[in-house]
Amino acid sequence: MYRFLLTPRWWGINLFVVLAIPFCVFMGTWQLGRFEDRVQSHEQAEKAPDPSTRAAKPLDELLPVDKVTSGRPAIATGTYADQFLVPGRELDERRGFYVLSLLRTEEGKALPVVRGWLPGTAGSVPVPAAPQGEVTVTGDLQASENIHSDGVDTRGGLPAGQLGMISAASLVNLVDYDVYDAWVTLPEAEAGGTGGVMKPVPAAAPQGSGLDLKAFQNLGYTGEWFVFAGFVLFMWFRLVRREAEAVRDVALGLVPEGEEAPEGEKADAGVAGAEKAERAEAVPASETTKAAQGS
Repeated sequence: MYRFLLTPRWWGINLFVVLAIPFCVFMGTWQLGRFEDRVQSHEQAEKAPDPSTRAAKPLDELLPVDKVTSGRPAIATGTYADQFLVPGRELDERRGFYVLSLLRTEEGKALPVVRGWLPGTAGSVPVPAAPQGEVTVTGDLQASENIHSDGVDTRGGLPAGQLGMISAASLVNLVDYDVYDAWVTLPEAEAGGTGGVMKPVPAAAPQGSGLDLKAFQNLGYTGEWFVFAGFVLFMWFRLVRREAEAVRDVALGLVPEGEEAPEGEKADAGVAGAEKAERAEAVPASETTKAAQGS
C-alpha cells in the first residue's frame, strides 16, 4: 500500500520534509538563544552599578561608546560653537526639544553636548545662550542615535538650525569640522544660570541591554519556527494518509469511472494487472477448450 513513497514525486516530498524540519528547529533554537542573551544582558545591567555614579574620565579614554562606557561621565574641554535644536523630544510626558551645542575641543573635533530640554515647539521658545570662552563639561556619554532610537525624526525637511537625529552622520553636512561619533548630556543645569531654565536630559540605557520589544520579538519568532516544523510534519502525515486511502480505493475498485489514479495507485494497478496476466497464461489449453465446448 505504501509503495507510492518510492515514486519520484514522493522522493521530492520526503526530501523537502527531511530538510525543512531540521532547518525550522535550528532557526527556532537560534531565536531562543538571542532572547536568552538579551535576558542575560538585562540582568547584568540591573546588577551593575549606575554608570553615572562612576568616576569621570577624559572623553578619549571612553571612546568608542559601547555597553560598558555608555552612561559613564566624560570630561571634555573646549569652546562652544554651532548650536542646534532637536525637536519632538519628550521629558516627563511633556513634548519639547533638546538644546544641542557643539563643543570644539583642542583636537579640533567637536563634541555634541545636550545642554538641556525645553518645553514647547522648537524655534518659538527663547533658548539660553551657551557659555562664552573655554569651558570644561562633564556629561554622561551616549552613543550616536540611529533610525531605531526613540524620538528621532528621519523625515527631513526641518527648518535651518534644527536636527532630527543626534549623530556624527547627521552633523557632517551641517558643519565644516569633524564631529565625535558620540554625544554627552549634562546631568545638571549649567553653572552661572545661563541654562537654568532648561531641564537636564537623563542618559538612556545602551541599546540591547534591556528587555525591549526586540527581545520579545525573538521569543515570538522562536514559537513560530517550532510551529512551522510541526506543521510540515503534520502535512506530510496527512498527505501520506490521503495517498494510502486512494491506493486502497483503487484496490477495492472504488475509484469513480473516468477518474485518473495517482502515480502510486497506477503502480499498484500495474502490478495487479501483470499478476492477472501471468495467471491467465498459466491456465492449460485443454481447460480453455473444455470451457469453450461447454459454452
